[in-house]
Amino acid sequence: MSSSTTARTTAAADAESSIKPYDLVGIGIGPFNLGLAALSQPLVDGGALRAAFFDSRAEFCWHPGMMIPGTTIQVPFMADLVTLADPTSPYSFLNYCKQQGRIHQFYIKEDFNPLREEYSDYCTWVSQQLSTLEWNSTVTSVRRVDDLWEVTVNGPRDTCTVLSRNVVVGVGTIPFIPAELRAAPEAGLAVHSADYLEHKEELLAQESVTIIGSGQSAAEIYANLMEPAAYQGTRLDWVTRSGRFFPMEYTKLTLEMTSPEYAQFFRSLDAATRDRLNREQRNLYKGISGQLVNHIYDTYYRLSITKGLPRPFASTLLAGWSAALCDADASAPFQLTLTHGETGETRTHATNALVLATGYKAPLFPSFLETAREEVQFDTAGRLAIDPEFAIDAAQSLFVQNAEEHLHSLIAPDLGMGPWRNSIILKAITGREYYPIERSVAFQTFGGQ
Repeated sequence: MSSSTTARTTAAADAESSIKPYDLVGIGIGPFNLGLAALSQPLVDGGALRAAFFDSRAEFCWHPGMMIPGTTIQVPFMADLVTLADPTSPYSFLNYCKQQGRIHQFYIKEDFNPLREEYSDYCTWVSQQLSTLEWNSTVTSVRRVDDLWEVTVNGPRDTCTVLSRNVVVGVGTIPFIPAELRAAPEAGLAVHSADYLEHKEELLAQESVTIIGSGQSAAEIYANLMEPAAYQGTRLDWVTRSGRFFPMEYTKLTLEMTSPEYAQFFRSLDAATRDRLNREQRNLYKGISGQLVNHIYDTYYRLSITKGLPRPFASTLLAGWSAALCDADASAPFQLTLTHGETGETRTHATNALVLATGYKAPLFPSFLETAREEVQFDTAGRLAIDPEFAIDAAQSLFVQNAEEHLHSLIAPDLGMGPWRNSIILKAITGREYYPIERSVAFQTFGGQ
């Protein structure tokens, strides 16, 4: 029997038995909960933990619309699912490379940021080895029953209810479109960056395309469209509200802000200060890689002197302009009002198609948790009140992944800090520190520490 069949069979058998409560039920199987499942698998194998993870999808799938050839994730391979918690884990990226027969090629390549497609395949490889994952299973409700959580799951065959001492919610983020552009997908060819690849050829068939957004996704899509747009005579514009095309900050002392010490410091600040710092620090991790910025410039330069194009490469880069839909006229399907953030100047911009690289947001409150709302703690702004162990209830048995940006800043979405967070969650659940948790890793001091 294959490992993937074993995983499905074992998880299904466990899910159908609600007599003995689970110690851990995970809802959602993205990279963070997949990492938790990988770190908990040795405990499951040894009989120290009963766990099940549910996801509505048929299999692991990570940003399929952005698997642009040649793009990499923005962190080194050590920021995989497990290494920073357990470098000896069989579920590490290096072991994946070894099992694929290409660890020497990866070493010789000397670019330690995995290709995005490679990282997704690595996560799929891990998921196929774990016995606790149940796919095609949608959690519809979570409610407190005495000292347990009752989790209702619509599975591939029927609906079942399981009990668990602890629940970890890791449902990820959803595409975000700002209010001033929200009507665009109904008005014409307007796609979120999450769905870019499946619409690429359709976009290139248009007379003009405008990309809206300031981060890595917007830059990757612009770079991916430049060459074919130039040779097909498609006009390609890029509009961003940011004052410039900000590069991501990679310097080492700045990278120390993804550390336990910075998490503790940031958490100690008052809410207004945390919110201000989050606004100011967005470009530290939501900017564009410097290498890609330079590649875009070099490609633009080359295309600007290339002969034999249907027409000179037509592209405008507009930084510092916010965009909003206005009434369309006959000149193009979309009319945008652009407003400059510093001068207040406005102009109209016409385009045949839009790519909305406007980011993602966490669901305000997952619908399946409505039945547990009375157990959940909120702050004065109505946001989740998440304790240092990432629990959101007084009993410290309902945990969340990547939902604490308002408390931990850029640590929350960072892949490399996932194993650290999962080590803390596992300790809170089991009462034992199975994976040593680093408390101090930074050379610098934050605040009054």
